[in-house]
Amino acid sequence: MNLRSRKVLGGALVVAVLMLAGVVGFAQHPGGPHGGPGGGDPLFGPMGRDLSLTDAQQAQIKQLEDSFRDSTKALSEKMRTLMEAQHEAFMAGNFDEASVRANAQERAAIQVELDVAHAKLMSQIAGVLTPEQKAKLVEMHKRMGEHRPPRGDRPEGAPDRP
Repeated sequence: MNLRSRKVLGGALVVAVLMLAGVVGFAQHPGGPHGGPGGGDPLFGPMGRDLSLTDAQQAQIKQLEDSFRDSTKALSEKMRTLMEAQHEAFMAGNFDEASVRANAQERAAIQVELDVAHAKLMSQIAGVLTPEQKAKLVEMHKRMGEHRPPRGDRPEGAPDRP
């Protein structure tokens, strides 16, 4: 493989990794148009409907979501800026380990803050639910977990690795 092909392949790999990071980040930090805090139906999309939330609960949850979105907007924008800067450096063919480490550490610190804010939001939303709704939510999570293989386990029927 010649040098040009390796550069193209390397660039494509970097783009794929950054796109995956964006998808994972979007999934972990709701706010999009498909449900969850910040968009669509309140409280986990269709699961929110299954909880039979009252209008008052929906209004409270929407207020919590709006506050979350407002309070994390600057962090989310900073994260996006750091990811774009890293991507641009990779696409320009520039690799500076110190710069990559600094960028990664800054993103990690922001991710911690976003995770804490999201956990706080979930706790506040749980405070809006009745004991019955909380129990139903726990049961829904259990059922969802039964349909996913545990992390690290290989799917049934997958070949053994050497």
